[in-house]
This record gives sequence, C-alpha cells and structure tokens, in this order.
Amino acid sequence: MTLTLRAAAPDDALALLALIEGAYRGDSARRGWTHEADLLGGQRTDLQDLREVIADPKRALLLAEADGVPFACVQLVDQGSGAAYLGMLTVDPARQGEGLGRKLLAAAEPEAAARFGADRVRMTVIRQRPELIAWYERRGYALTGETAPFPLDDPRFGLPKRQDLAFLVLEKRL
Repeated sequence: MTLTLRAAAPDDALALLALIEGAYRGDSARRGWTHEADLLGGQRTDLQDLREVIADPKRALLLAEADGVPFACVQLVDQGSGAAYLGMLTVDPARQGEGLGRKLLAAAEPEAAARFGADRVRMTVIRQRPELIAWYERRGYALTGETAPFPLDDPRFGLPKRQDLAFLVLEKRL
C-alpha cells in the first residue's frame, strides 16, 4: 500500500493538533512506542504553531487521512543550501506497527526534494530515545556528531521531566 499525503490546509489544524498531542504526550501516547510521555509533559505543539506552519511557504505539513480524519503527518522545512528539516513525524498510536512510519518517510523524502530542491534531509531526535534513533538509522539516517540544546525553559515545546534533554542531529542524503 502506498501512503498518499496531501498538504495540510488551515481547516486541518485542529484535527492535526489532536493527532500530534495524542501521539506524543500523555497516557494516550503510551499506546504507541514513539511517545515522549516519559520525558516530557505539557504540549508538543499548539494551534497557533500549526497554523503558522501551514501558512508558511518554506514549511509543509503533510498528512495522511482516512475518512477525512488524519492518522499520520510529517513536517518539512526548507533550510536552504539543499537541506530540508523533517520533524513532527506522527502516526496515530493505535496504528503504529503497520509500517506507516516507513511509508511516511518514503513519501516525505521525495517531497522535500521536489518542493525545496533538497538533496539531504536533516532531523533532530531527543538523545534519550535510542530506540527511535536506531529506527531512523535503519532507514538510512546517520548521526552527524552535532547536538542541539532542548528548549528546557520554553513550555511551548513541553515540560521536561528531566533536565539533561538534548537533541542529536541525523542526516540522510537523498
């Protein structure tokens, strides 16, 4: 099965917020394996941020849906110089294990090339998520040796349950 993605529209923001929050935070997220609920409380994103992403031509929020309800999404950001950033890869926890994450990546990577002229995709993953880092490595992403600080003092990105959170940077050549 091929996963069909479309660009999110402003009317999709509320449904996408529910999908993303349910996959990353709180008890509902614990149904899947990709959650951050043990590391972060609070929100993963908010309606204003999603609306800004949807409206920004240098960013794309792509979604997959069934019967008009999104069950997966991914954000792409044009970083210039041939790089695109991939983030907020989300699959409904009830549907994790169906291979949708792989299909989402397989659809998003050529979209980054077509939309932004990217020849590589970069991402950040919280370093305390070794199982997720390994999953991306199995899909061709490699650790760059770069790190980035986690915004510990900005509740828009979540409420840290530990103070040693940091990001590792991964990259894949297209």
